[in-house]
Amino acid sequence: MKKAIFLVFVSLLLTGISFLAQSQVLEGPPRDGIYERTTTSQVDPIPYCYIREADVIWSRRIWRTIDLREKMNQPFYYPLLPQNGWRSFVTILLDAMREGTITAYSPKTDDQFLVPITYKELMDQLKTTKKETLSRPDNPDEKFDTLITTDFYPEDVKKLRIKEDWVFDRQRSQQEVRILGICAVKDNYDPNTGEIRGDEPIFWVYFPECRPLLAKNEQFNLKNGVAGRLSYDDVFMKRMFASYIYKEENVYDRKISDYESGVGALLEAEKAKQSLFDFEQNIWEY
Repeated sequence: MKKAIFLVFVSLLLTGISFLAQSQVLEGPPRDGIYERTTTSQVDPIPYCYIREADVIWSRRIWRTIDLREKMNQPFYYPLLPQNGWRSFVTILLDAMREGTITAYSPKTDDQFLVPITYKELMDQLKTTKKETLSRPDNPDEKFDTLITTDFYPEDVKKLRIKEDWVFDRQRSQQEVRILGICAVKDNYDPNTGEIRGDEPIFWVYFPECRPLLAKNEQFNLKNGVAGRLSYDDVFMKRMFASYIYKEENVYDRKISDYESGVGALLEAEKAKQSLFDFEQNIWEY
């Protein structure tokens, strides 16, 4: 009797071990994480509220610069190579342009979104060719001239420009800002000396067209990591970036740098920023 009970126990134990081993078998390819990240890929951007022209009693157009080298803006610039589902902001735009998801516009017509430009045309324009004199490997005393072509990479973009409209909607009694376009900017180098001569805008994108794309791409959350689920659309809608104003709508259509420089330009930018704040505060009585 004891022998029969022992055999039944051993049989049940072996069955349990076999079931446990089968439960450890992967049902699919390896996953880089402990759960499936599908929330962000299914998100759509929140629609804008409709604004009637008759309800806009005040408006102001502002142009800003986002320097990606600032600490708060570094999640726009990194990672340099896609990893763990994250891509840099410029990489997302360039990939979408190559796929035909969004349209890029030439900066030669300013920021009015008039002349579309294809991905191939853009890459061809951004290639740089430099003439250099080199020594031959087999005879160092013999020199020869050659052309060295350098391709464009997303990390070459160090700044972004933003074109936005501030309006006050009397129907909702609310001051609201809406981004119209984003421009990628790279450094402009002197071909002779190699010194930086200034900023060079390379393409504009229409922000409302990009919102569905940005809502499905995450930015690295500096506080909560993956659990933060922070999309690029959230970043722009919540104004989670550092920037400074380089142009305010004016009758002369000139930038701040056209009439101020150094500390004076910074003070002028702060003055424009403060005027936006003061308008909303002066509407209400406390």
